[in-house]
Amino acid sequence: MSTPLPDPELTELATGFTVRDYTLALAARDKDKIANAIRRRFMERYLDPVTSAKHKHGFTMMAISCLMIESLESFRQGWPNSRDKSKAAFCYFFDGDDYFKDFRGHSQSFYTNVRCGILHQAETTGGWRITRKQTAPLFDPNLLVVNASRFLRTLSLVLDEFRERLAVADWDSADWNNVRTKMKALCKNCYG
Repeated sequence: MSTPLPDPELTELATGFTVRDYTLALAARDKDKIANAIRRRFMERYLDPVTSAKHKHGFTMMAISCLMIESLESFRQGWPNSRDKSKAAFCYFFDGDDYFKDFRGHSQSFYTNVRCGILHQAETTGGWRITRKQTAPLFDPNLLVVNASRFLRTLSLVLDEFRERLAVADWDSADWNNVRTKMKALCKNCYG
């Protein structure tokens, strides 16, 4: 006798927030519930594991940051997935976010040498380096050095700002239309 498959409606998109919860919040147009769940999803999956870890490493912090940027930008752009859009995600992110304005003009190089370097080759390339030194700036464009600790803290600010923007945005705004498109894809993935 085969084991029955788990109910996709009970799949947690964030702790305490299932596909069913999303469906109910969507029907109720409960912006706070959805925005809070999105923030919790990013905190649980990306930020908390590397900021509260006993043995932090800048390399791991940047790998997680790159995953988060691509995912967060998918929410902001309304992309069901980032297939063939990864480079664009980083360009939109760095070129459009004031918290990361130091990276403007370097987004494609960051994508190639940090994101692709770490995720595909397990190293940065092109002379880019990662540090966690407290005295180092977020980004030194002359030395191509990224401060992983500051990067994560700044990424957390971006996430909080996104959550706040959703909280005050009209339900039929472009922001919410994009979030609903991404959430629909997330829920669909739960069904296999």
